[in-house]
Amino acid sequence: MTLYPVADDVLFAPGGRVVIRTYGVASQATGDGADTPVSYRTWVTGVRDQPRYWRWRHFEEARRGHRDVLEWLTGRGPQPGVTAA
Repeated sequence: MTLYPVADDVLFAPGGRVVIRTYGVASQATGDGADTPVSYRTWVTGVRDQPRYWRWRHFEEARRGHRDVLEWLTGRGPQPGVTAA
Protein backbone atom coordinates (compact mmCIF):
# COMPACT_ATOMS: atom_id res chain seq x y z
CA MET A 1 0.00 0.00 0.00
CA THR A 2 1.27 3.47 -0.89
CA LEU A 3 0.06 6.71 0.74
CA TYR A 4 0.06 10.00 -1.17
CA PRO A 5 -0.34 13.04 1.11
CA VAL A 6 -2.70 15.74 -0.16
CA ALA A 7 -3.17 18.08 2.85
CA ASP A 8 -2.74 18.14 6.65
CA ASP A 9 -4.19 20.67 9.06
CA VAL A 10 -4.52 21.01 12.83
CA LEU A 11 -7.17 23.09 14.59
CA PHE A 12 -7.02 23.96 18.27
CA ALA A 13 -10.48 24.00 19.86
CA PRO A 14 -11.64 24.37 23.47
CA GLY A 15 -12.07 20.57 23.64
CA GLY A 16 -8.57 19.85 22.35
CA ARG A 17 -6.70 19.36 19.11
CA VAL A 18 -8.49 18.36 15.88
CA VAL A 19 -6.39 16.82 13.09
CA ILE A 20 -7.60 16.85 9.47
CA ARG A 21 -5.58 14.68 7.11
CA THR A 22 -6.30 14.03 3.42
CA TYR A 23 -4.33 11.46 1.48
CA GLY A 24 -4.52 9.06 -1.44
CA VAL A 25 -4.22 5.30 -1.01
CA ALA A 26 -3.07 2.91 -3.72
CA SER A 27 -2.62 -0.84 -3.47
CA GLN A 28 0.76 -2.26 -4.22
CA ALA A 29 1.69 -2.26 -7.91
CA THR A 30 1.25 -5.59 -9.67
CA GLY A 31 4.40 -5.25 -11.78
CA ASP A 32 2.62 -5.57 -15.14
CA GLY A 33 2.82 -1.82 -15.83
CA ALA A 34 -0.91 -1.19 -15.33
CA ASP A 35 -1.99 1.98 -13.53
CA THR A 36 -2.88 1.39 -9.91
CA PRO A 37 -6.13 3.15 -8.92
CA VAL A 38 -5.85 5.68 -6.10
CA SER A 39 -8.69 6.38 -3.68
CA TYR A 40 -8.64 9.56 -1.60
CA ARG A 41 -9.80 10.01 1.99
CA THR A 42 -10.08 12.78 4.54
CA TRP A 43 -9.84 11.67 8.19
CA VAL A 44 -10.78 13.89 11.12
CA THR A 45 -9.63 12.89 14.59
CA GLY A 46 -10.25 14.73 17.85
CA VAL A 47 -13.97 15.38 17.28
CA ARG A 48 -16.45 13.92 19.76
CA ASP A 49 -18.10 11.65 17.17
CA GLN A 50 -14.76 10.32 16.02
CA PRO A 51 -13.33 9.23 13.78
CA ARG A 52 -15.09 10.85 10.83
CA TYR A 53 -13.98 10.31 7.27
CA TRP A 54 -14.92 11.19 3.73
CA ARG A 55 -14.02 9.44 0.47
CA TRP A 56 -13.16 11.25 -2.74
CA ARG A 57 -12.71 9.90 -6.27
CA HIS A 58 -10.06 12.24 -7.68
CA PHE A 59 -7.19 14.40 -6.46
CA GLU A 60 -8.95 17.70 -7.21
CA GLU A 61 -12.11 16.50 -5.47
CA ALA A 62 -9.97 15.54 -2.43
CA ARG A 63 -8.37 19.02 -2.33
CA ARG A 64 -11.77 20.72 -2.48
CA GLY A 65 -13.18 18.24 0.04
CA HIS A 66 -10.37 18.94 2.50
CA ARG A 67 -11.14 22.67 2.29
CA ASP A 68 -14.87 21.95 2.72
CA VAL A 69 -14.17 19.90 5.86
CA LEU A 70 -12.07 22.77 7.28
CA GLU A 71 -14.88 25.24 6.49
CA TRP A 72 -17.41 22.96 8.23
CA LEU A 73 -15.25 22.46 11.32
CA THR A 74 -14.66 26.20 11.70
CA GLY A 75 -18.37 26.98 11.28
CA ARG A 76 -18.03 28.74 7.93
CA GLY A 77 -19.77 26.13 5.79
CA PRO A 78 -22.12 23.14 5.78
CA GLN A 79 -21.01 19.60 6.52
CA PRO A 80 -19.59 18.02 3.35
CA GLY A 81 -22.17 15.79 1.68
CA VAL A 82 -19.96 12.83 0.71
CA THR A 83 -19.80 11.30 4.19
CA ALA A 84 -18.91 7.70 4.79
CA ALA A 85 -19.13 7.67 8.57
